[in-house]
Amino acid sequence: MEAATLTADLFVSADGWARGERSPGYFGYFGPDLQRWIEDESARPQHVLMGRRTYEALDSVPEEARDEGYARMTRLPVTVFSRTLPSAAWPGATVESGDLAESVRGLKATAETPLRTMGSLSVVRQLLNAGLVDRLRLMVFPLLVGPGGREAMLEGVEEAELDLVDQRVLDDRILLIEYAPTGRPVPHSDAEGS
Repeated sequence: MEAATLTADLFVSADGWARGERSPGYFGYFGPDLQRWIEDESARPQHVLMGRRTYEALDSVPEEARDEGYARMTRLPVTVFSRTLPSAAWPGATVESGDLAESVRGLKATAETPLRTMGSLSVVRQLLNAGLVDRLRLMVFPLLVGPGGREAMLEGVEEAELDLVDQRVLDDRILLIEYAPTGRPVPHSDAEGS
């Protein structure tokens, strides 16, 4: 059996923040292309990986906002990584309190569907540093959050070279960029020659 692929998805501002101090959902740039992309992606077979904070935020969505897409998401196989959450209420969710990288290596070896992160910056950072991400997809929104930025996109991630494998523009303003880590060393300048 071939190892399952792992795609890490992050929604960020052009200056690299996952959210702003006063930012609404999708930084206020939700549109029909983005909605279709989200619907298409969530309809694909997948095993979702997320951290406790993301799970708790999604689980606290008000009842009146829980549409069919929300119900479908809660039925997907989901692994929530947490050392403090005792259980998850979603029918397809389990909580994993052990070593994240070790758990994901096991999932990659045994999962029958692709793996995908949802939110969860700390989970994405750990997976990138462990060399477990096959695709890094950045949904870049057309704004600079500036000093109100909260949660720097990839703070603490080790250097890695990436190949650009796809790019699209959604709603004439949002850039979807997909990269694949190459495993090759990052080019460096000659410190003595500078």
